[in-house]
Amino acid sequence: MATFAVRYTYDERTDARDHFRPEHRAYLAGLADVGALKGSGPWTDGAPGALLVLVADDEERLRAMLADDPFQREGLVAETEVRGWDVVLGPWAS
Repeated sequence: MATFAVRYTYDERTDARDHFRPEHRAYLAGLADVGALKGSGPWTDGAPGALLVLVADDEERLRAMLADDPFQREGLVAETEVRGWDVVLGPWAS
């Protein structure tokens, strides 16, 4: 399994994000329940967005998981940056 750091940058439709947030969080909770999501949460300052840390067999599978995120499905994510991450220290290190 590979680890990925994903940066979401949201568009400016705050009302739409508020509407879909419960579904978005339920989806991410499901990924956490099966061990695919290690952590996620919104930025506390700067442009609206979030950081997600996920594990997947490969980037293709990761992008399929991201495509099923309600925020992605509804077009609320203006930009998605996916980077492979070599976790060498801490509880997520293998």
